[in-house]
Amino acid sequence: MRTLAITENITVDGSIEMLTDWFDPQAQADMADVLEESHRQDENADALLVGRRTFEDFRGYWPEQTDDPTGITAYLNQVRKYVVSTTLTDPMWDNSTILRGDPVEEVRALKAQEGGKDIVLTGSIRLAHTLIAAGLVDEYRLFVYPVVQGGGRRLFPDGFEIPRLTLAEAKPFRGGIVLTRYVPA
Repeated sequence: MRTLAITENITVDGSIEMLTDWFDPQAQADMADVLEESHRQDENADALLVGRRTFEDFRGYWPEQTDDPTGITAYLNQVRKYVVSTTLTDPMWDNSTILRGDPVEEVRALKAQEGGKDIVLTGSIRLAHTLIAAGLVDEYRLFVYPVVQGGGRRLFPDGFEIPRLTLAEAKPFRGGIVLTRYVPA
């Protein structure tokens, strides 16, 4: 069975919604150690799972980056993208598949595919909440930024409970960002 990993950039106070400028994907070019870790994770993944809004945000930005020193554009253009949406009709981005059915069942089917690598969900807050509640997440990869935003939607909103997580890794980077990887106990 394939691993479903939620990978998020997150503030110290738990927000993954960018209400301020605490995260800039192009700034990663100046954070070589964080970028290196991101590419290491990309090598172990062959699928990106996103909701419609995140997909449209990515599609409107990344393919337009013709001189991208981060390598993120190249990765996103080639990786298999799965978009959970009942309203999107044409993804208009190569290697994209629209998942129109029940998100939980669609993701269960993706995870059951033989021979695949990791499936990574990023952004897509509502979809993340749905998959967490369904118990489908195998790993949480949180790039914690040394910022307190004071608001915004969180990965684990009030009322969410996961009985126990086990720390699989904690890795600090030069700019104060810390990767924390957790797996369900």
